[in-house]
Amino acid sequence: MKKAQPALTGILLEDEVSIAAEIERFDDAISKAINEIEFIKQNTRLNLHKQGLEILETQIEFLSDPQIREDVVEKISSDKKNSNDALIEIITDMVTIFENMDDGYMRARSADIQDIGNRILKHLSIADHTFTQQFDPDTIIIAEDISPSDAITMDKHVTGFATQAGSKTSHAAIIARAKGIPAVAGCGNGLDAINNNDIVILDGINGLVFVNPDQQLIADYMQKREAYIENGNRLKQLKEVEPITIDGTKITLLANISTADDMEGVFDNGGEGVGLLRTELLFMNRDSFPTEDEQFEFYKNIALLSKNKPVIVRTIDIGGDKQLPYFNLPEEQNPFLGYRAIRICLDRTDLFITQLKAILRAAVLGDLKIMLPMISNVQEVRDAKNILALAKDELLKENASFKPDIELGIMIEIPSAAITADILAKEVDFFSIGTNDLCQYTLAVDRMNEKITHLYDPFNPGVLRLINYVIEQAHKQKIPVGMCGEMAADPLATLLLLGMGLTDFSMGAVAIPVIKNIIINNDLSTARHICKEVMTMDNSHSIIKYLQEFIS
Repeated sequence: MKKAQPALTGILLEDEVSIAAEIERFDDAISKAINEIEFIKQNTRLNLHKQGLEILETQIEFLSDPQIREDVVEKISSDKKNSNDALIEIITDMVTIFENMDDGYMRARSADIQDIGNRILKHLSIADHTFTQQFDPDTIIIAEDISPSDAITMDKHVTGFATQAGSKTSHAAIIARAKGIPAVAGCGNGLDAINNNDIVILDGINGLVFVNPDQQLIADYMQKREAYIENGNRLKQLKEVEPITIDGTKITLLANISTADDMEGVFDNGGEGVGLLRTELLFMNRDSFPTEDEQFEFYKNIALLSKNKPVIVRTIDIGGDKQLPYFNLPEEQNPFLGYRAIRICLDRTDLFITQLKAILRAAVLGDLKIMLPMISNVQEVRDAKNILALAKDELLKENASFKPDIELGIMIEIPSAAITADILAKEVDFFSIGTNDLCQYTLAVDRMNEKITHLYDPFNPGVLRLINYVIEQAHKQKIPVGMCGEMAADPLATLLLLGMGLTDFSMGAVAIPVIKNIIINNDLSTARHICKEVMTMDNSHSIIKYLQEFIS
């Protein structure tokens, strides 16, 4: 039972100070948007034709239009809207007006208006105070959507969130699970009926949201909550117990983290290191790329807290739903299939080398390893290794201290990589299976699209066969193979994965005790029998039903 606090959309400003701050925030975003276009003009002038320069000039004119500012300020001041909502309403109205004009040229300007609206919103999101402001204790956030960086930096008083968009496999939802924050995504327009200070029950396990429930339902959920906490405390007593099966097979349980602050939770929950360090937060919530020294400090702090346990650092994985306001990524029809992750790094080698140098330097202070995301073919690995060699050469010339023999691994999250795992295994030191993207790419299902989330199914026989093949090939080439996707934290999958031969699991730290409990109460022979049976089944319904028999 919590108090609801809408965010991102629907926040009403309550005092003159808040109104003034919103207006200042809007003006700052306008200024940054204009500077951004001026920067683009100056740095691409020689490559832009006359028409391209005219488009940029037109955008600056729109951004400088006093009428837009006047209309937005009016909504902020009179309607008590936050600057994001005020701008969205004004831009939507303007786009509609231009789209309905008879003149073809003027109709086409609607795209310019939408573009400048998106540009301003980008810069508003940098300065967005939504989750850095202080909330009352026991607040639930109700939002249209929540970005991964917002989920990572969420105020400590926020005890859960529900969003209209997204799905249980969106990055924000994944990070929420890793932090132990209840979340329900993809709720649709039904959330519009929730008002500030409504009483809300958020059932993150079953994906349910109850608004202003009766006393009996409140009492029922209070009882469920107490039982859930009690079970969690019981499992935490396994902290010092090694994850060894009944028949003596040692399993390694690692954690997925985003910041140095997460390290405490890793060891509190019995984790043995970090199987996935997401580096994206270092690049978010700022207005320029971090320098090598800034990145070094970030990795150094984590290395010093790691107790010399392994820390697998994933190189920057931007693109898709993880955008950088200061990095003008192209608008794409299919961003998850486009210019992202390793593809950006191999194209922008300056950015890649800066990150690699920082990791290499920090690796002197701990057992850091490098992991490349979104690999689709062996040439990408070879190109990345060449760039890593260049980074080492630069450090040698600078007489800097670094770890020359750092391990390099890849994420297996694209079907082409899974199918060619035998080839890729000869080029790298380890694999880590990213089941979230592997599942969506194998099944052609956008995991961010709430309309088709029912098709997102990691227990689909096609997905399971790919996972099994990757593990087999890693064993044949004698390289370690782990899993850092959500499937690693799914109790239903634990014995199946053990039966396939997976021995390294990485997950949100709060899930470690649950998975450890399954491991220490089962043997490998049972797991292998389960795997053998599952691999003969032809549909996920039968597979899930069968696996549920082994979960008490």
